[in-house]
Amino acid sequence: MLSTLLSHSVPAVSVDRIASEHFHVLDAREYREFEVSHIEGATWVGYDDFDIGRLAGINNEATIAVYCSVGYRSERIAKQLHQQGYAHVVNVYGGIFEWVNTGHPVVTGDGTETETVHAYSKLWSIWLTRGTQVYE
Repeated sequence: MLSTLLSHSVPAVSVDRIASEHFHVLDAREYREFEVSHIEGATWVGYDDFDIGRLAGINNEATIAVYCSVGYRSERIAKQLHQQGYAHVVNVYGGIFEWVNTGHPVVTGDGTETETVHAYSKLWSIWLTRGTQVYE
């Protein structure tokens, strides 16, 4: 399914790679999704209201991994970052759904580990096979 959604305009990286190597991790989902849970240490940058200013302190030579639910929105944000001069940006293939499906932890806004994941919509939730799904 992902191969039909993605344009492959930026390199993709596996969740295992971002778990084992140093990346500045950016969350390209809506803030309500980020509040439910996110990858620990991720910086929220948004999608519909994406603002490059949220990358303050991350220089354009940093190694950056962008994720969303499955990789569609994050690919578009990663492409924008490339266009803005960020040289080492990758898209997290499968997004937070793949992250959780493969057993990696997520945290709430206050840093508490949680099983809850914003599943975006009932349609998209079929791709999230672990965790507790919420939609609001």
